[in-house]
Amino acid sequence: MSVQTTNRVLMVRPVRFAFNEETAGNNAFQVRSASDEEARQTQLEAVSEFDAYVALLRENGVTVDVLQDTPEPFTPDSIFPNNCLSTHDDGTLVVYPMYARNRRREREKLLPFIGTDHYSRVVDLTHWEAEGKCLEGTGSLILDREHKMAYACLSPRTDRDVMREWAEALDYDYFLFDSQDEQGMPVYHTNVVMHVGTTLAVVCLDSVREAGQRQTLKSLLEENGKTVVAITLQQMHQFAGNMLELQGPQGEPLLIMSLTARRSLTTEQLLAISQHARILSPDISAIEQAGGGSARCMMAEIFDRNA
Repeated sequence: MSVQTTNRVLMVRPVRFAFNEETAGNNAFQVRSASDEEARQTQLEAVSEFDAYVALLRENGVTVDVLQDTPEPFTPDSIFPNNCLSTHDDGTLVVYPMYARNRRREREKLLPFIGTDHYSRVVDLTHWEAEGKCLEGTGSLILDREHKMAYACLSPRTDRDVMREWAEALDYDYFLFDSQDEQGMPVYHTNVVMHVGTTLAVVCLDSVREAGQRQTLKSLLEENGKTVVAITLQQMHQFAGNMLELQGPQGEPLLIMSLTARRSLTTEQLLAISQHARILSPDISAIEQAGGGSARCMMAEIFDRNA
């Protein structure tokens, strides 16, 4: 059986982090800087937030591989490496097709750093970009690795044909559903809608408007042994669904969510979540605002590789 969590992640230290014009069309979580000076300040704040985040993880026993980004090629969203690739405990590395052209350049930096020759199998799905079809890693895919079950909400970033090839290659079952915000727009990534850990699922069921899909999603999670904690649409927009479970040094479950997300949760929700893992909450508000992503998006899980 596959393991759900790891104690090692890859993170990318930003050098030209900025509001990405190419992704803003379908990411309602991004907020544009009001001026060039504000944009420069955002980059400085992003570096400070990033360094504090890495330190917090390391202080709690998580191994963090840090790639220092470079000014060229310009990759304003490289701080979110989980969209480009995923690793799996059977030695598989998956490389994903990306929606924005400037995000595709991130692979030029990430793949040499991670070392594709360390993996026994590479599944390359980037050929779908020629057809305008995407599947953006563990932004699009929420994985129950132990039960080989994937959850994904359809959007311009998540295509059903690519999903089908991914599932066949990795021998996963999957459930596709529709998730919408208050304006009826598709939510761009599944990992802002929901989190799945070893025994816990946090999900914005209110964003799944079709009753049959909503009930099926909840039932699948419960059938696979997850305690479901529901969050509201407002909490979703505070990144309360954007979490990742990691392991501490003795295998202790750690649940990483941003300070923004934690502050949005009620006492009752936090108590329920705390029954399953110890919460760590970095302050990454500048990154969240300009980038439209949060704590989970900044980490690509690294599972054991073949030496």
